[in-house]
Amino acid sequence: MSQPVTLYTDANFISPYAMSAFVALEEKGVSFELSPVDLDAGAQRESGYVSLSVTGKVPALAHGSFALAESSAIAEYVDEVFPGPALYPSDAQGRARARQVQAWLRSDLMPIREERSAENLFRRPPPLAPLSDAARQAADRLFAVVDRLLPQGASDLFGAWSIADFDLAFMISRLTLCGDAVPRRLADYADRQWHRPSAQRWVVLPRPGL
Repeated sequence: MSQPVTLYTDANFISPYAMSAFVALEEKGVSFELSPVDLDAGAQRESGYVSLSVTGKVPALAHGSFALAESSAIAEYVDEVFPGPALYPSDAQGRARARQVQAWLRSDLMPIREERSAENLFRRPPPLAPLSDAARQAADRLFAVVDRLLPQGASDLFGAWSIADFDLAFMISRLTLCGDAVPRRLADYADRQWHRPSAQRWVVLPRPGL
């Protein structure tokens, strides 16, 4: 009998990291339950959740008696443990590059995250001020990286879909879905990723808190 799988996410389903873990499981074809964690009420700091996740972070994945947090760690674990389509490139250099992209997206581009909240991807954005100089510079860095990595005419970074494509598309979509100017090639790439069935299953989740 297979061990149960539970994905712990934010209660409003807006976290890009929770969505990334959700997409990884969906793409892999894993049967799992969603367990929302009320971050506003501080549920992530309760002893039971901290014991499960170790760091008290969302998302967290429980697979039988094993659990871990951090979306990139979850994606790598899911890819190694479960059968189904690969979440990372098949060659070592491609996998390393995909992990580089994921790490960069989680550690840089803060002005974009601050000025283009993930909430805006799941509701009609309110009127937004133009990007600050810092955010525009971050967007230009983002565009330059994607332009270097995405081959001309390609739908994906590495010749086939990977979880890094989703993570990169989420960052671009912070801009496109708020009406900011994005080069057409990159906007089309992000739109294709955003409309994958795995991503759309997250998009349509109810969000009573928004």
